[in-house]
Amino acid sequence: MHALTQQLRDRKASGEKLAVLTAYDYPTARLFDEAGVDLILVGDSLGMVMLGLPDTTGVTMNMMLHHAAAVRRGVKKATVIVDLPANTYGNPDHAVHNAERLVEAGADAVKLEGGVDMIESVRAITKAGIGYVGHIGMLPQSVLKEGGYKKKGRTEDGASRLVEDAIALEEAGASAIVLESIVPDVAARISASIKIPTIGIGAGSACDGQVLVYHDLVGLFPWFVPPFAVQEANLAMEITRSARKFIERVKGEH
Repeated sequence: MHALTQQLRDRKASGEKLAVLTAYDYPTARLFDEAGVDLILVGDSLGMVMLGLPDTTGVTMNMMLHHAAAVRRGVKKATVIVDLPANTYGNPDHAVHNAERLVEAGADAVKLEGGVDMIESVRAITKAGIGYVGHIGMLPQSVLKEGGYKKKGRTEDGASRLVEDAIALEEAGASAIVLESIVPDVAARISASIKIPTIGIGAGSACDGQVLVYHDLVGLFPWFVPPFAVQEANLAMEITRSARKFIERVKGEH
């Protein structure tokens, strides 16, 4: 068992909730680490919130390596998880090769999307001694194929498949599993079915932890705010105000 898996299993058993935030650069990662965030996720969400892409499908390994290295430089205590981007883990050898590259860049664990259908790649990664975090429910890398972002687990068949995915990922060596946009009752059922923590995003409060894109926490992406996000600040407004003050000062306006 990977050391991270044992650590997170122990924290779940103790009832400790996990606070997880994304970060994509050195100062943000350092601030979150110093604030005491448990896990920091270098998510492929950077495609949208950092690079202006329409979704995560255009994110490349080079992008992930670049941002992972920056985050690693800012983190001393938190566990750093890095996403394997779309089309980089289609077979076990490919998955291990790219997971190793992310570890070299600074990842403590890697994350890829999918359950039973991706289990051979997951097993290969954990067998190679690399920390792994799962991701089931709504899968952003499949958004084009699925025709949009849809809540998962609405039917009994769908709910049962999600539970099967979670159990399979745990057996394959996952340290934790992200549950995205899953019906809360189903997320609670999944959480009760496995000994590793579930980390929810739009999946209700019964998960063993919560993850949020940091832009949604601090109000830094006003053009779209997920319905489940609770904003603790409005940095977009502050940045705009500061820029306008600077413009006034430079132009000599009062």
